[in-house]
Amino acid sequence: MITKTIRSRFPHEIGETVEGCTILEKHVVIPPDPVENRRGVYDYVVEVPPMVAKPKPSRKSASTAQRASTSTPERGSFTRATPEEMGAVIRRLPPR
Repeated sequence: MITKTIRSRFPHEIGETVEGCTILEKHVVIPPDPVENRRGVYDYVVEVPPMVAKPKPSRKSASTAQRASTSTPERGSFTRATPEEMGAVIRRLPPR
């Protein structure tokens, strides 16, 4: 079981979920002050779910995927076009 500490200004209880992790312990860092209308600060020790390891693509499939992405950008991709894609000539001026 892997744990980490999360600091929050919102009160939660043990067993609730914060940032996708389950709260195991709760520590009050700064108590809330209702007179001054100030929230408290809390540290939560949470259990981190195990990460699912993604298999790495082989060299052949990675190069194929790279070629496919350069010819047709996927929707929502905002990469800058290269000079070859724009068909423009870049001219260098000599130094003065």
